[in-house]
Amino acid sequence: MKAIQVNEPGELNVVDLEEPKLINSHDVKLRVRAMGICGSDMHILHGENPFASYPRIIGHELAGEVMEVGELTDGLTIGDKVVVEPMTSCGNCYACKQDRPNVCENVEVYGVHRDGGGRQVMTISASLVHRVHQSVDWSEIALIEPFTIGAQSIYRGNVQEGDRVFIIGAGPIGLCCLKMAKKAGARVAISDFNEERLKFAESWGADLVVNPAHSDMPQQVFSWTDGMGANVVIDAVGTSKTVEQAVSLTSVAARVVLLGFSNDLSKLAQVDITKKELTISGSRLQTHQFQNVVNLFNFMELDVKDLVSHEYEISQAKEAFKLMEDAPPEVRKVIIKM
Repeated sequence: MKAIQVNEPGELNVVDLEEPKLINSHDVKLRVRAMGICGSDMHILHGENPFASYPRIIGHELAGEVMEVGELTDGLTIGDKVVVEPMTSCGNCYACKQDRPNVCENVEVYGVHRDGGGRQVMTISASLVHRVHQSVDWSEIALIEPFTIGAQSIYRGNVQEGDRVFIIGAGPIGLCCLKMAKKAGARVAISDFNEERLKFAESWGADLVVNPAHSDMPQQVFSWTDGMGANVVIDAVGTSKTVEQAVSLTSVAARVVLLGFSNDLSKLAQVDITKKELTISGSRLQTHQFQNVVNLFNFMELDVKDLVSHEYEISQAKEAFKLMEDAPPEVRKVIIKM
């Protein structure tokens, strides 16, 4: 079988590997049909992910077809279309006992800590596989995982119907947050320096789009909220500056959700947090969001296929990653068909 492997930072190749055998009775064997390229895959390629070791088969946004099932699996049959929940947890640490396995002390993510799904065949625990309706196409199934990230941010921000939500960054994750916030009944504004992304966000239902290069972003947000500020701000960029902006754009009793992993320090005045009694939350991976998002896809409640802007064959993996590096304005989500 072929696999997309980062041998060391800066070196990505399509390699030939032996197809894995189904050994564990609780596992399933999958033919991977599509893989989305995520920003974290790019970080691994560039040597910027502190959790990754090399060589590493990347890929965690996965659509697959069941090839074989272990004798102790239940609910899956050969030929099922599935999505992979790409993380494991220990079940014993404080986070796990608080029912927050996404921040388990020993969490391992496929494609980061373990070899991922950027290969034509993989085996994985059946507990991490969710069946998807046969009518959903492979590229759409590969979008489910990033939408669980969006769903998690909405959960962490406690987004309510009627809330004014401001999202910093209209990349793929910011757009997933947009869609999930609209699904929750919120009014949503979103910012980006990329006019193509802002046009797309508008087509996806954004009530206000802001380009900070062309307008006064705070003035736009406070005008849009009638001077109140945003009830929820989601920072889908994750720089020291955007964290500061997120806090400054809030209403009283607001929630700030941070999705970034930057080590740079932000300067925040305590009075701004205390006076408004803000809640500032990190959001990592997802907590039990998969089945809810799968249901939205199964019942066609999310029209998201146009998030995919480019598709490549596995033999073109280098070209696909080069496109992501060049990042022309029209790029949204890049899918590799396995």
